[in-house]
Amino acid sequence: MDLVRRWVLHNFWLKILSLLIATGLWMAISPNQEPAEVAVRVPIEFLHVPWQLEISSTTIPEAQIRVRGPERLIHDLRATDIHAELDLADVQAGERTFDLTAQQILRPRDLHVVQVVPGQVHLSFDTRLTREVEVRPRITGNFVAGEQIGKVLVDPQKITIVGPRGHVEAMDSATTDPIDASGTTTQATFVTNAYVADPLIQVVRPTPVRVIVVMEKTPAAGSGH
Repeated sequence: MDLVRRWVLHNFWLKILSLLIATGLWMAISPNQEPAEVAVRVPIEFLHVPWQLEISSTTIPEAQIRVRGPERLIHDLRATDIHAELDLADVQAGERTFDLTAQQILRPRDLHVVQVVPGQVHLSFDTRLTREVEVRPRITGNFVAGEQIGKVLVDPQKITIVGPRGHVEAMDSATTDPIDASGTTTQATFVTNAYVADPLIQVVRPTPVRVIVVMEKTPAAGSGH
């Protein structure tokens, strides 16, 4: 026992230090520290967009970011850990091309950006325009013989839209979801929604649209009485 005790306690702290160093070396060369790569697809975030401008490009590209780092970090990486950012503080109406490089990529420490695709982003900008457009209801259905639509009342008659000037100026009206008025003989009221087909245009303060369909006798039916 004395021999064992002397063997264990002799240079005890030196042995502890050696054990710690050995453990550190093992961790440094462990498989989890070996480099690995992964490609992550993320949306491009636009910073400091001037309030009077709208992005008028119909498609906004995403960025594919290929990063390299320790395997343990790559294994635990989430798409939300990486961000591609473009600063639009000084843009004006028109077209502009931006370089998308590693400098625009925010990522965790110890990760290195290997590749950014696309390397450039081309965008179009237009001034923001707000205006009113007429709401045109879309009525469908099969009606009783001798009956036809006499008039259609809409409330509200107009809605306000906002978006890139060129797109808003080209929009002369909004439409409603299809209204099936089949079987209506005198009049019927429907509640629906109005929308614009252009995805770059938004409806300001959207509200339900009330549509009243008023029927009347067809001329042939009226002359038969």
